[in-house]
Amino acid sequence: MMPRKRNKPRAWGLGIFSVLVFAFLYLPVLTLIVYSFNGPGVGGFPPRDLTLRWYAMLIEDDALWNSVFNSLMVAVAATAIALVFGLSAALALDRVPFPGRYVFRRLVLLPLILPGIITGLSLLMLFVMMGMKLSLLTITLGHGTALISVAATEILAGLQKFPRSLEEASLDLGASQWQTFWRVTVPGLRLPIISSALLIFTLSMDEIAVSFFLLGRENTLPLEIWSRLRRGMTPEINAISAIIFAFSLVTIGAWYRLRRTSEGVLPEG
Repeated sequence: MMPRKRNKPRAWGLGIFSVLVFAFLYLPVLTLIVYSFNGPGVGGFPPRDLTLRWYAMLIEDDALWNSVFNSLMVAVAATAIALVFGLSAALALDRVPFPGRYVFRRLVLLPLILPGIITGLSLLMLFVMMGMKLSLLTITLGHGTALISVAATEILAGLQKFPRSLEEASLDLGASQWQTFWRVTVPGLRLPIISSALLIFTLSMDEIAVSFFLLGRENTLPLEIWSRLRRGMTPEINAISAIIFAFSLVTIGAWYRLRRTSEGVLPEG
């Protein structure tokens, strides 16, 4: 009984500390969402005259929606690039013994460690040296390059849990290497591939450091918001930020659920 009494205050302290940490992390976001419905606009406490007027104004903001469309195009294309190269890197690391594989694995993970400013500046110097004009294409290539490591990490984890006996059985039954890859390996990796795609898409939509260095004439959504914040906070920014938060929350939740499923249950090939 005595150890339980001694541990009880410690448990209460940890609970209070956890609440404070979550409040520190999410109270600003909750404040932003509440003020997106504030009648007087930005500022003024407490919020009053709750309204959907700022969301209605947001619908009519063509420049903002153009940046949303640009971000969606960039995110979809960057996801495809990252998945193709990430899958190739994961297969090489898991299936091909070659000299320097340990170093190669660390190099693949390097973009996760490097600050976005370094990645963006390096890509900018490369594109300038190649004579490429800065545009949505350069932003797409930058996002895809920076996020290859995310795809490689997720898919490699799935490959290490994937039973090689399924591929061996397919080959023994007369299937070619290519048929085995598309009909056995890829279906067996569908959960890691989908979960990494969701995560990459979300990270690309929110990316600002790499995009800042590779920006041409057309803005992505984060840079459009940043450029408007330089002129002051507006209620429409609160509204679009609330929508982005909700979308990111749903996407990350789907990614987490898929990852837990892939860890706990082997998908049927």
